[in-house]
Amino acid sequence: MTLLPAPPASRQLGTSGIAVSPIAWGMWRLAENGRSAGESARLVHAALDAGITLLDTADIYGFDGSKGFGDAEALLGEVLAAEPALRQRMVLASKGGIMPPLPYNQSADYLNAALDASLRRLRTECIDLYQIHRPDILAHPQEVARVLDDAVAAGKIRSIGVSNFTIHQTAALNQFLDHKLVASQPEISPLRITCFENGELDQAMMLGLTPLAWSPLGGGRLAAPESPRDQAVAAEPKTKALKESFGKLGLGNALIIGGAELDKNFALAARNIPNIDVLPVQGINVYDILRRKKLVLTKAAVEALEARFK
Repeated sequence: MTLLPAPPASRQLGTSGIAVSPIAWGMWRLAENGRSAGESARLVHAALDAGITLLDTADIYGFDGSKGFGDAEALLGEVLAAEPALRQRMVLASKGGIMPPLPYNQSADYLNAALDASLRRLRTECIDLYQIHRPDILAHPQEVARVLDDAVAAGKIRSIGVSNFTIHQTAALNQFLDHKLVASQPEISPLRITCFENGELDQAMMLGLTPLAWSPLGGGRLAAPESPRDQAVAAEPKTKALKESFGKLGLGNALIIGGAELDKNFALAARNIPNIDVLPVQGINVYDILRRKKLVLTKAAVEALEARFK
């Protein structure tokens, strides 16, 4: 097996000259379940100690549909106020432009107010990367660009990015910016590969933008797939690894009998391997035993069979 080289410890955020870690911490869930500032501080320390320097939050993070707007920023701000030295160890990113229940507002008045509110909640004088969270189709990109350029000139933000923009929306905003975009944040995961086909990544290369993938694990669906498509995508890498393991054990043609409850991920991966069948112990039968060259009983299957014949 060929091993890929380890990724660099840091890389440039577009053309900004800002170095960031290859993995970012998306802080959407920071304020969930009443997490305290002390607990949040431990998480921030753990991330920084692991080499994760890009911390990405947003003013909408923490909002549950009725309350909580700004809670994630405010909680991170408490951490930074208690330990100001942490600010120098991170690249702080945030996002704005969503205003429930509209849902989007990128007028000059609102964006200016939203940015100032984020700075207050984060208890910082400058945000390293400020991103327009989702496009407001009623806002002219020239107006949005003027707000962002003024914010850079005023020292409120160091660089500018977009999130969930189409290639045309990105190009339009970038056209009017004096301080050009340095990052684009599309959804990228094995369950969503649209950006490879719709030009988003091609445009990022053309404009020198750093793609920041949000929801790279499919919002948890890779670990707990539900739809047939998600199940097939999630099972593929597990199928390959399982097939290699079976090959080492000489199981090229086998019936595997598990316990009364099969491990869901194991069953999903195994069912894609030719000449391998997996059944719960209650499904054991002569036909399936005879059609395979080997019969494998798991410990759970043996225990269940022993209990049945006692």
